[in-house]
Amino acid sequence: MGDPLVRKSAALSRLRHQLRKKRESLADHFEFKMYIIFHFKDKQKKNGAVFEVAEVIPVMTNNYEDSIMKGVKEEAYSLESSKELLEKDVVQLHAPRWQSMRRDVLGCTTEIDFFLWPRNDIEKIECILFSRWKGEDTPFKPIQAEFNFLRGDYEKQLMRLLTRKDKSGMIINNPAQSMFLFIDKNQLQTSKNKAIVFKLSSVCLYLPQDQLTSWGPGTVEEILSQHIPD
Repeated sequence: MGDPLVRKSAALSRLRHQLRKKRESLADHFEFKMYIIFHFKDKQKKNGAVFEVAEVIPVMTNNYEDSIMKGVKEEAYSLESSKELLEKDVVQLHAPRWQSMRRDVLGCTTEIDFFLWPRNDIEKIECILFSRWKGEDTPFKPIQAEFNFLRGDYEKQLMRLLTRKDKSGMIINNPAQSMFLFIDKNQLQTSKNKAIVFKLSSVCLYLPQDQLTSWGPGTVEEILSQHIPD
């Protein structure tokens, strides 16, 4: 019998070839778990807020070409970087609903609705992604890819959205263009004046297909234990 790693690689190559002919995504053959973590500046007083995505929806980037090019026209990101995204075999992993990992609200699934700005207590937003082959009753394994969005980076983009007339569906992205945040703008009436606030309504990760099998060590429980207090 041959080397099992060689057999697995050959099978993966054949699958990629079949998917190209069918215009399917390799990601459709995986199950995913995604966790969104809000890291706060004062770690001694405030633990990170951890949410589990209720359902991760994989979509090929090329299917969203019109949306990507619209973002170019609105100067959300550059034409050059968008061409790079379209030329790569990239999968979008959409997260529209989540549930808090707080022990007192476990099991309560809601649409993503997180007050993002104005506030200065957040340090960064991080996403952790796990996957496994569909149909295999095996533990989820962490994908070796980083998804981070620093507060300073997203605040600069939110400032530019203040003058936009849109109230929903606005998109901002981290410098690595691996994490995209869908933003809603709301106007609140206070006793003295009107205030604009931005809320996070959905998260989308961009992952090249060749990283779908780049798994690292550790389990879901081991990695989350670093962020969820006992």
